[in-house]
Amino acid sequence: MPKKKTFSELLKNSQIPVLVDFYADWCGPCKTLSPIVQQVSSALHGRVKVIKVNVDKNQSASVKYGIRGVPTLILFSRGNILWRQSGVMSKNDLQRTIEQYLN
Repeated sequence: MPKKKTFSELLKNSQIPVLVDFYADWCGPCKTLSPIVQQVSSALHGRVKVIKVNVDKNQSASVKYGIRGVPTLILFSRGNILWRQSGVMSKNDLQRTIEQYLN
């Protein structure tokens, strides 16, 4: 069985940009944003990878990336942060923002 990749390896080794959705189960705005992120992921299928990170279960990732509030979205390319924003966005705004960073 292949070794499971670490979060950092996923970010650095991905051939396509990775959108990380930092969220918490108790967070109302996170519940609002979740289907929006799923819709954008479907619309950009194959052009961006989406990873959801529960801040309560993955505190080390939250500390490493300075997550102060949820939801927070961070777009990575080869481990580097291209863009980040906290709060809820509309599907169109999120998709337009991500598309700016796609080749």
